[in-house]
Amino acid sequence: MAKKEEHLRKPDWLKIKLNTNKNYTDLKKMMREKNLHTVCEEARCPNIHECWAVRKTATFMILGDVCTRACRFCAVKTGLPTELDLQEPERVADSVKLMDLKHAVITAVARDDLKDGGAQVFAETVRAIRRKLPTCSIEVLPSDMHGKIENLQMLMDAKPDIMNHNIETVKRLTPRVRARATYERSLEFLRRAKEMDPTIPTKSSLMIGLGETKEEIIETMDDLRANDVDIMTIGQYLQPTKKHIKVQKYYHPDEFQELKEIALSKGFKHCESGPLVRSSYHADEQVGAAQQNM
Repeated sequence: MAKKEEHLRKPDWLKIKLNTNKNYTDLKKMMREKNLHTVCEEARCPNIHECWAVRKTATFMILGDVCTRACRFCAVKTGLPTELDLQEPERVADSVKLMDLKHAVITAVARDDLKDGGAQVFAETVRAIRRKLPTCSIEVLPSDMHGKIENLQMLMDAKPDIMNHNIETVKRLTPRVRARATYERSLEFLRRAKEMDPTIPTKSSLMIGLGETKEEIIETMDDLRANDVDIMTIGQYLQPTKKHIKVQKYYHPDEFQELKEIALSKGFKHCESGPLVRSSYHADEQVGAAQQNM
């Protein structure tokens, strides 16, 4: 009889108290009424209550809620998308205004079924928010959009405040963790974004706990800096369901602090590093921090 594979127990520092106050529940109701999706909910982010109710930030997931890729770390459902709502940018902008957000992150499922990878809808969403709430800073977090330069250019022309594209994991683990995306293509995407507009800060996120070594984490930092990435976030990978890739290690907060210090020493203008850090965590602070050092 085969031995049952053991799961690591979640440490105490990963346990959080949910704060489902009225502000949060009102926002959640509005999202449903406007038929909008947020990655905060879809990806089961542990910081959703702090971001929505306290920090006035939210991450909207446009282009539907069905992804064409099946990455082994992600809880978003996969399949063949059936929707393309060209009115979505206006609805997102209306919600950003109603929520009176300080910072909005616009991300999306991967849409490999679309020639432009969703770049046009991304760009229109940025422009719609600019029109309706000019005080709100905007961060975009796209897939690699097929790695086509014309798709990236379309999005950069909309002038987001931050261009974010996640490297997700170290080079060795990329084929096992990510679907269709490649480590090299992600680095090229970030490099080209910076070349197109050096005034827009670039950003990338790394999950740890998937079996990487400290040396590989540092190598990833070096690769990102070699491609002129300004901001880095480092967070603990949490297994969404039993079907997803298993956690190999829970890093202690002290280890995250050490990684932050290493990242800053390598020239990143800002680094968020901690067990509950996600790509959009404290994203509102990152805009100013990066631009001050540009």
